Amino acid sequence: MRQIVECVPNFSNGRNPEIYNAIADAIRGVRGVHVLDVSADPDHNRTVITFVGEPAAAKEAAFRAIALAARLINLDEHTGEHPRIGATDVCPFVPIKGITMAECVELAHRLGKRVGEELGIAVYMYGQAATRPEREKLSNIRKGEYEQWKAEVATNPDRKPDYGPAEPKPWGATVIGARPFLIAYNLYLNTDNVAIADKIARAVRFSSGGLRFVQAKGFLVEGQAQVSMNLTNFEKTPIYRVQEMVRREAARYGLAVTKAELVGMIPQKALMETAKWYLQLDDMRDDQVLEYKLQEAQAEEIIPQSFLEATAAGTATPGGGAVAALAGALAAALTQMVAGLTVGRKKYADVADEAEAVLTEAATLREQLTNAIAEDSAAFDRVMAAWRNKELEQSARAQAIEEATIGAGEVPLRVARLSRDVARLALKIAQIGNANAVTDAAAAALMARAAAEAAALNVKVNGTGLRDKSLAARWQTEVDVLVAELKSLAESAVHTAAERGGF
Repeated sequence: MRQIVECVPNFSNGRNPEIYNAIADAIRGVRGVHVLDVSADPDHNRTVITFVGEPAAAKEAAFRAIALAARLINLDEHTGEHPRIGATDVCPFVPIKGITMAECVELAHRLGKRVGEELGIAVYMYGQAATRPEREKLSNIRKGEYEQWKAEVATNPDRKPDYGPAEPKPWGATVIGARPFLIAYNLYLNTDNVAIADKIARAVRFSSGGLRFVQAKGFLVEGQAQVSMNLTNFEKTPIYRVQEMVRREAARYGLAVTKAELVGMIPQKALMETAKWYLQLDDMRDDQVLEYKLQEAQAEEIIPQSFLEATAAGTATPGGGAVAALAGALAAALTQMVAGLTVGRKKYADVADEAEAVLTEAATLREQLTNAIAEDSAAFDRVMAAWRNKELEQSARAQAIEEATIGAGEVPLRVARLSRDVARLALKIAQIGNANAVTDAAAAALMARAAAEAAALNVKVNGTGLRDKSLAARWQTEVDVLVAELKSLAESAVHTAAERGGF
């Protein structure tokens, strides 16, 4: 099963779109990561970015975002309603699919260590990743905000970071952790009296005797009092219960809730449970919702039927080159899977860094090979277009054909090279990775070999049509070397699988 983790970093800038959009773009620049939401609040002067991806990709995206925020945001010049301690104030990982909380904790610590060592940023671990009980709560770490942290970090032992230097820097500190899904939910009142919002927040929040799994504070936002809340477990304390308690508390002061605000993302289940409660649909099943039913049907289909149908059709593309790229991508995916089954396992702690490197590199190679599927078909189509172009003069047409043919040869050549790189990683993870998945690593190496050999055929056949015979000869020599290396790598991986698998 594919692992999906959510990351919800909060950045201390919500007033300059150039800054928070640049950070969002840095996240989008990591292959395999999808930015779901960018929520900027100028009053709080804070931006919350929500993105998802596989663990290695999510960690890389978070690192790039933290690095850029440290360059762009100066806490000495920062003002805003929301408490903060750093340019990247907090960066939690949330398990979504195929990943445990324990694995998210390990992911958070790997990120924290890298941020501390490579960026020189003081890092504190919180939530499930906290290194001591008093750091489980974000509010404890952030007490006194940036100004107090800056004054104490170098001298107060209680302020010593988990990673990175105990030195005051203008980018402040970053709090990294792992937690369950959190809903950031705000309710606005028909008053500008923030003192009343504070009183309601005290009545609602758990720390003051209110509802469990609710954090709350009063703010003044655009001239309107706001009860700002974090709901840390919506299944045990649902939204509708919080909403109704705030409504009742507000009524004591002759006030009403005028609107609600969602910051970031919310699970569909939270909205469904709220709808069921307000509509009194106690016996309603999720499969009665049309969209849920459609999603279930789509989720059951993992076979790439559209690609198979397109390949089987009586057209020239997609052909052998695209299939070779797909085989290479599958080899990288298998390699990534084995590395993922190794990272975070106590039994393989001594090779964790090596496995993590394989995981990251395999993810990158998978994306490149996946892209090559379409690139191969497009390159062939350009060759055919050049041949069919009767409007060009003979010499210009010959040059266009030559250039298109070179492009059509370079794509499978790149596929062969990338597949060689995948096979090297597959052999590596077969040797050091989770022994229960060693045959998967060997299968990855065999798939990479098949991808390279198939790609090599396309390179050679395109070479026969080149006028530049020296280039064709270089292609021939290179693919022969690649195929020979792939043969050796695959055989070694199979041998390793037999040894470690006991057969």
